[in-house]
Amino acid sequence: MSSQALSDAVSGLSTWALQFTPRVAVIEPEGDSPAVVMEVEASVRLFGGKRRLVERVREEASALGAEQVSWAPTSLGAVALGRARQSNGFAAPLGTLLDALPIHTLTSVGTHQATLARLGCQTLGQVRALPRGGLSRRFDGQLLAALDQAYGLRPEAHEWVVLPDVFRARLELMARVELAPALLFGARRLLLQLSAWLTAKHSGVTAFTFHWWHDAMRSRSAGTGGSLTIRTARLMRDVEHLGSLLAEQLAKVELLAPVGDIELSADEVEPLEEASLSLVPDVRVAGEGLALVLERLAARLGPERVLRPLALEDHRPEWMCQWQAADVQRPKRLARALDVPQPTFILAQPLRLAMQGPHPMYQGALQLLSGPHRVEGGWWDRMEGGGSQCTRNVSRDYWIAVSEHAGVLWIFQTRLAESESAAQTAWYLHGTFA
Repeated sequence: MSSQALSDAVSGLSTWALQFTPRVAVIEPEGDSPAVVMEVEASVRLFGGKRRLVERVREEASALGAEQVSWAPTSLGAVALGRARQSNGFAAPLGTLLDALPIHTLTSVGTHQATLARLGCQTLGQVRALPRGGLSRRFDGQLLAALDQAYGLRPEAHEWVVLPDVFRARLELMARVELAPALLFGARRLLLQLSAWLTAKHSGVTAFTFHWWHDAMRSRSAGTGGSLTIRTARLMRDVEHLGSLLAEQLAKVELLAPVGDIELSADEVEPLEEASLSLVPDVRVAGEGLALVLERLAARLGPERVLRPLALEDHRPEWMCQWQAADVQRPKRLARALDVPQPTFILAQPLRLAMQGPHPMYQGALQLLSGPHRVEGGWWDRMEGGGSQCTRNVSRDYWIAVSEHAGVLWIFQTRLAESESAAQTAWYLHGTFA
């Protein structure tokens, strides 16, 4: 791993850790691998206790490339245990666990390993057994300071990581990728960082961009790379849902050359109002809402093939509802509540009823229950290609009627504007009640 890739990985891991606590620091000793430490004692209860927190940190940190996850009462103690491939610093008294560790697990002690080995010291416990006066005179002050801080005898001081104002994370792939769907493996690591960054900011994202760069050994016609901008119907920080949307889009991409680096950036970020009573909502709750399912289908099939109803502010029944593409745009117009009963189903075209004298008929004589409810207007609504005189103007009196065989019906009587003559009015069946 190059130095830049290592720096990006450490930066991404520290940003991810900020979702658990604001006390996150990076320990970068000279000549040794860096470590990300975080103080979570004050946050344990918010995440369901130590066991659940440890399980979550271990699972997500491994996905982000962390080699070892360890915990202990002190940060240097946890780092030393991690380098010795041990996890639980609470399984026994901290001093007992650290005494058995090799010298190299603490960088400030390991730099003097050759000299200490000649003194017969192989473990941290053996170093601590030496006279402190002789250690302070023969070695630098960092050796004793590191030992005291690891064992909890001296307070630790760290420079805490600051959450960046904008999110942009880059990842150098371990191998060159030739198929676009295979980029999702590396993208998931970046999505975990994005989700953690959003959690720390108490925000959600409605748009993010996924970039990729082609390998340097490419043809000129392939270009430098490409990008995809993903939009969501509502504020979102769920890794699984964001990953599924990205996967649908990557399935349509054909790479022109192998890819060596990828990057993720948050484009549209807004504060997220939490609906849960919990201080830390669980965004990994099983199940999807209808909006998320429609959004995923639209990403797969195309927004023009997935439609959803849009309620409009129109009192004419045929045009109260309009179907539009299930894209990411939110409805701008909503219908106001009506104070009259509305049918469960309406016919695509009103059905003219037979008459028995002045009374309408449908599977027998109809009995009018309530009405009339007058609906009039539409002179402004011109039909496409119908000329200046063709409008969807209606002038009707609606009634609720009951049929002995058909049940409760919704019928209307045309007024003069829609009648064939002033002496004749027509009755139509327009809907039924469930």
